[in-house]
Amino acid sequence: LWRLGYSARLLKTNHFRTAASNTSSPAVWMLLARSSGRIPGVFVVVKKNSFFTMPETVEDKTTLELYSPHPQVRGMTLLNREAFKRTVVVPVLKVKKEMVNTLLKSLKHTVLQRPGLKRVVEDPEDEDSRLVILDPHKIPEFSLGESELEVLKQLDIRPEVSKYNLELTYENFKSEEILRAVLPEGQEVTSGFSRVGHIAHLNLRDHQLQYRHLIGQVIIDKNPGISCVVNKTSMIDSTYRNFEMEVLAGEGNLVTKVKENNIAYKLDFSKVYWNPRLSTEHGRIIELLKPGDVLFDVFAGIGPFAIPAAKKRCNVFANDLNPESYNWLLHNCKLNKVGNKIKAFNMDGRDFLLGPVREELSKELPLLKEEQKTSFHIVMNLPALAVEFLDVFRHLLAGEPCSTASLPTVHCYGFSKHDDPAKDIQERAEASLGTSLDGRCSTYLVRNVAPNKEMLCISFQIPAEVLYKRPCP
Repeated sequence: LWRLGYSARLLKTNHFRTAASNTSSPAVWMLLARSSGRIPGVFVVVKKNSFFTMPETVEDKTTLELYSPHPQVRGMTLLNREAFKRTVVVPVLKVKKEMVNTLLKSLKHTVLQRPGLKRVVEDPEDEDSRLVILDPHKIPEFSLGESELEVLKQLDIRPEVSKYNLELTYENFKSEEILRAVLPEGQEVTSGFSRVGHIAHLNLRDHQLQYRHLIGQVIIDKNPGISCVVNKTSMIDSTYRNFEMEVLAGEGNLVTKVKENNIAYKLDFSKVYWNPRLSTEHGRIIELLKPGDVLFDVFAGIGPFAIPAAKKRCNVFANDLNPESYNWLLHNCKLNKVGNKIKAFNMDGRDFLLGPVREELSKELPLLKEEQKTSFHIVMNLPALAVEFLDVFRHLLAGEPCSTASLPTVHCYGFSKHDDPAKDIQERAEASLGTSLDGRCSTYLVRNVAPNKEMLCISFQIPAEVLYKRPCP
């Protein structure tokens, strides 16, 4: 059946291009079908005047248009959902009602698979029949292939492919398809976002700003549960780790609830720092802790390290300079019933290390015995500045270490644009500490923040010669 396929394609391309585009010429389709060998001996003629024949005024470019909104929406800045309506031609098979499910299973790779679009529609001419919509990408030129014909023969279904006017509306298109149709051709399309409770957070590029309100409304329409869309309008403030934002669409309420690693948090997204992309990293650090360990969280935010650590029955000291973060930390401690396991502070990170951290380490480390398994962890998640705080550990404690095993472990985060980011962050940490960390540290790539910008975590036990100031002999 396929012997003459290549010759037929050349024949159609070189000699019948104009005639083949005229779907009202059964003779042309008959010739092409027989030449190609796709249908042995006969070609099913599309009914020109039946109820589901495409009107002459609608272009038959199905494979290009099925998933594309109407071209007239290009450049739209105020969302007009009605403008996305269009009618395209798709192939259908007429099938008896009782055979529909069997056919859907037998031709599951050929039937139209598009969320939101019905695969089976009523047959106005026959209440006992249904029209099964086929994927136009799988049925080129509305002619069935050998495998489809064999299936229909076995099911005793007439292999008659007809055209059907399929109406597409705004609801039938995905957000990326809508935005690609609206924004200038060749420009980057933003359909991804960070979700924080009911809020979608975008970082739009300059060329997208004039479409920002339309983009926001499309995201609300296409993502159940999203009722507010914001765009960041400034870099993160390194002091309080929040940023200015503009509400693009939906309600202006930025107090929301989130759930991370089965723990609930409440926050005001406009006033505190929260990044859902750090969920895995929060979980990774918590996995390192054991019940009874002590965690010092220097830049705690609203508690994504502190609260799960307390849930794991660790003793936690959590600090944040931002008063809003501190208040939400207290709220979330109550929300998760771990207030008795967390001591919260609203201090500068350096003062927190020189005060509560030094006091607790000075008190607890001398009491540890060799057989005791308590570990001390210090988390410093302020990637823009945390490495600069490491000099605080120089001679933070007086005396001699009781045991090298009990030396606190630091998990310090930083950004790097270096070709070798792990080497870069290690060298910067060594410069702050005043000692080499070769063979005494590990680096972990947390995530790619931007092109050529990585976020890393360097973990190490504070060397005894750094942490302790030995008395003069």
